Amino acid sequence: MSKKKAILTKKSILFLEKYLNNASPTGYENEGQKIWMDYLKPYVDTFITDSYGTAVGIINPDAKFKVVIEGHADEISWYVNYITPEGLIYVIRNGGSDHLIAPSKIVHIHTKKGIVKGVFGWPAIHTRMKGKEDTPKLENIFIDTGCKTKKEVEALGVHVGCVITYPDEFFILNKNNFVCRALDNRMGGFMIAEVARLLKENKVKLPFGLYITNSVQEEIGLRGAEMITHTIKPNIAIVTDVCHDTTTPMIDKKKEGETISGDGPVISYAPAVQNNLRDLIVDTAETNKIPFQRLASSRATGTDTDAFAYSNGGVPSALISLALRYMHTTVEMVHKDDVENVIKLIYETLLSIKEGETFSYFK
Repeated sequence: MSKKKAILTKKSILFLEKYLNNASPTGYENEGQKIWMDYLKPYVDTFITDSYGTAVGIINPDAKFKVVIEGHADEISWYVNYITPEGLIYVIRNGGSDHLIAPSKIVHIHTKKGIVKGVFGWPAIHTRMKGKEDTPKLENIFIDTGCKTKKEVEALGVHVGCVITYPDEFFILNKNNFVCRALDNRMGGFMIAEVARLLKENKVKLPFGLYITNSVQEEIGLRGAEMITHTIKPNIAIVTDVCHDTTTPMIDKKKEGETISGDGPVISYAPAVQNNLRDLIVDTAETNKIPFQRLASSRATGTDTDAFAYSNGGVPSALISLALRYMHTTVEMVHKDDVENVIKLIYETLLSIKEGETFSYFK
């Protein structure tokens, strides 16, 4: 692959925008998976899906050895939990949704009748007791749909169990920063799809089967990866997710480490990360002059890496992350250069994997 040629194309960015602007809450990822599979279709030989919606595009499906590159498809959201007699809606989390950012946010409530708009209400500043203000918490945030009774709310199609998302859409900030809700981790699905595109466009013939995997339900415990790894039974898994840009205010670098948006892909060190596979990725970055950063995790990575690593008697797994600002908000932000360099690092790592020698190296 040419070092000077831009990796992302206009078509890539249009796909990214469409993919991000579509809601894909945990447990309801199907529409987003259709968009992803439609884009990926020209670059793979076949697809498999499972009962919960994980989608896998496969190159060389008959090959003996299997390599997974993986991201997750779901975004955090809320569930309708209780509707008051006065028509206000209280919620519970579906994933790690942040109660502190909820007040004054517009929401979409997904019903069989379509989208119902609402707002997270909050008392006006004039009415709050100075020095004794309540802070937003799960027990006191609520959604107002403009209805005055529970019966009116239910007539809209809203009921307990309806899923709720934010409608915030994709934009580019200062030319080089992608901003949207749910970059965690549909950027991963986007990047692995771009790897598949590059392999096809550059007419690369891989000596193994490549399983481009977009897992569901990561945000509630790595569940999609936990299921699909037993279906694929891979020999190697390279996972991509996001980590924190720790240079923004109120983050302790002594606790979180130092990883910076714009400074390159982040390669993880953790018990679940297989040392030889990680070293191959580091060597690939150095050989191809791809900037990278390092991150240490104490017990678990907290990503689908853990699900792949500890499955099927142990799968050599590694994690390449994208430094992200403002995780689990509606203004998550990543740098375009990092996106391109993650794609390039995964691509070049795949080219360095040889069927016989390399696979025995990971045992």
